Amino acid sequence: MTTPACQEPHSEVGRSQARISERSKKVWIDLDNSPHVPFFLPIIRELEGRGYSIVLTSRDAFQVKELVDLHGLNCKCIGHHYGKNKLMKLVGILIRAIQLAPAILSSRPNLAVAHGSRAQLVLSAVLRIPTLHIGDYEYAVGWALIHPTWVMAPEVIPDEQLQRKEPINRILRYPGIKEDVYVPDFVPDPDFRAQLGLCAEDIVVTVRPPASEAHYHNPKSDELFEATIAFLGKDSRVKIVCLPRNQRQAELIRRNWPELFKDDRIVIPEHAVDGLNLIWFSDLVISGGGTMNREAAALGVPVYSIFRGKTGAVDKHLSETGRLVMIEMPEDLQKVELKQRRRPASMDQSRRPALKVIVDHITNIVEERRA
Repeated sequence: MTTPACQEPHSEVGRSQARISERSKKVWIDLDNSPHVPFFLPIIRELEGRGYSIVLTSRDAFQVKELVDLHGLNCKCIGHHYGKNKLMKLVGILIRAIQLAPAILSSRPNLAVAHGSRAQLVLSAVLRIPTLHIGDYEYAVGWALIHPTWVMAPEVIPDEQLQRKEPINRILRYPGIKEDVYVPDFVPDPDFRAQLGLCAEDIVVTVRPPASEAHYHNPKSDELFEATIAFLGKDSRVKIVCLPRNQRQAELIRRNWPELFKDDRIVIPEHAVDGLNLIWFSDLVISGGGTMNREAAALGVPVYSIFRGKTGAVDKHLSETGRLVMIEMPEDLQKVELKQRRRPASMDQSRRPALKVIVDHITNIVEERRA
């Protein structure tokens, strides 16, 4: 991402003022996990359109690096994932914060924004950079001693859930769900299904395994994932597109269901794919991860959740409004309707207010600090 060009000042004072103005409209965004890439794409575009420059960093974890490359983002990839062990997670956060320091010290952003980057939070606290933490799962574990300056969350999350952690005057809201930020920009690729070798007669089911290395992971999700593959494997019409979270998980799936791979009943894409296209051209989605569930709901695709951690307010809202079906035990898989869906001729691309509200919050923070 580049800083917009400005006219060359005619005096030293003018040059100094231009440098101050530029520095005070600089936002640091850290892409810490795969869902952060599509979420921040329209936010970055909107901020740049309003004259802000973006300092963009990312972590080499899950599919972040591949998605950054897929979307052609000018981004510094710094640090990686340190696995499931809690001590190594903590060490990894501190190491990455140190690794991020040179890039951030040289750019000195006015505000740090992320969707849950702990390394960004640590470094920002040390450098005294104000932080805006965007989150949509109220049960995510934060830091006991380090808190963001502001927290932003969907309106459907009750105030009392957020006020347990943050003072009310530091809580910001946006309407809808975070997927409403980028789904309206989606344009289906008519060749996508053929690129994955999927036939017209296939019932395509996209399956996302649980986040087994996340702090909120519940082993019951793994049991439901295994039951899901067994359930789908019984129907010869079904083609499963499986999206493992890392290479270790991919190898485990290949080892556990070799017969389904032998018959080409399971496909694991070799490279990162556009998630919205995959969901759109699926007949249904079964996922142990929140983002893919909510993307399917936002696109109007039938979706079933096998996530067995604490159910967040967003998923409760989607379930209560009939946009998401909760699978709580293997017997519940009988709720899954294995049939081809009729896709509308085009996507509803009407703009939803979430993007504007989020960007308004970001710019208001910066402008208030400049005043």
